[in-house]
Amino acid sequence: MNTSCNESIHMKALKTRLIKILLFIFLGLVTVFTFVVLMVYQIWFKPNVIVHGQPETSLYIRTNATFDQVKDSLYSHGFILHHRTFEWLAGKKQYPQQVEPGRYILRSGMNNNDLINMLRAGLQTPVQVIVNNIRLKKDLAGKVSRQLETDSLTLLQLLSDSVYLSEYGLDTETSLTMFIPNTYEFYWNTDAKDFFERMNKEYGKFWDMEREKKRIRTGMTRQQVSILASIIEKETLKNDEKARMAGVYMNRLRDAWKLQADPTVVFVVGDFKMTRVLTRHTRIDSPYNTYLYEGLPPGPICVPSIASIDAVLNYEEHDYYYFCAREDFSGYHNYARTYNQHLVNAGKYQRAYQQRKRAEGKSTGS
Repeated sequence: MNTSCNESIHMKALKTRLIKILLFIFLGLVTVFTFVVLMVYQIWFKPNVIVHGQPETSLYIRTNATFDQVKDSLYSHGFILHHRTFEWLAGKKQYPQQVEPGRYILRSGMNNNDLINMLRAGLQTPVQVIVNNIRLKKDLAGKVSRQLETDSLTLLQLLSDSVYLSEYGLDTETSLTMFIPNTYEFYWNTDAKDFFERMNKEYGKFWDMEREKKRIRTGMTRQQVSILASIIEKETLKNDEKARMAGVYMNRLRDAWKLQADPTVVFVVGDFKMTRVLTRHTRIDSPYNTYLYEGLPPGPICVPSIASIDAVLNYEEHDYYYFCAREDFSGYHNYARTYNQHLVNAGKYQRAYQQRKRAEGKSTGS
């Protein structure tokens, strides 16, 4: 009886020990599983991106950048909270071997997985590139390079490369006529040649069938339309009088008059802040000086707005040959058919101008 009782006690002890062992193993597995889950969450899904003071920001990765350079950009701005988890997952996803250039939007609260997937797949966000208020080639090159990765020097070289430009029907004087002021969507890492090619496509879209029909009416090439439009652009800020002003210049061109456009002289002088064109300025020898040479200058004096180009295409047919600023200083102009009438209009403006100067002098006590 005692032997049987002892065996029963022994079996119970073994069962108890086995249960404890199994429970210990279970708890260990639970602990390990919990640790793994926490690690996976920490590495993959826990928010690890912070954008200080704003909901999102842009990360720019240059062409041929290395993973170390990407890390430097992220870490130097404090965008990544835990560096080790980011680097570990980046390595597992082989991102260091496939860095894609571009502009990427970082949002506070992004996790490593989403960030690395975006960077590795090259899912960049386009840039809205604004092309306007351009006088010279260097202005265009500088403005584009401030908005894209495009190198300004390379773009400037293309704008002055006669062989390259000839592929687009342009030359070194007319290269700026291909650029139509507007807002365009580009990937940030667009290079100079890709930018040029894209703008050529936009140029083709701009010159649709309707504009082509109107261009034929003018008897000018696309480049000549843009050259005249560039003069109109600098003559007046009033879009609703540009077609009338274009008609004046069309009359002068038709009758082989010199255009005598002050903005072309300003372009020759190169001082774009000057407000008065003097006789000595009109004597400077340059093919862009329309006081000396008949016809249009060889190239545009700026990149004209769409409004100015359309004004040339829709120029008014009239018999005005002259214009001068209105005496009310509204920014509009008075138009005249004869030189004598033009002198009358000019006299009105001069008298009003002198009166204003005297009034300003009295108000300042001088």
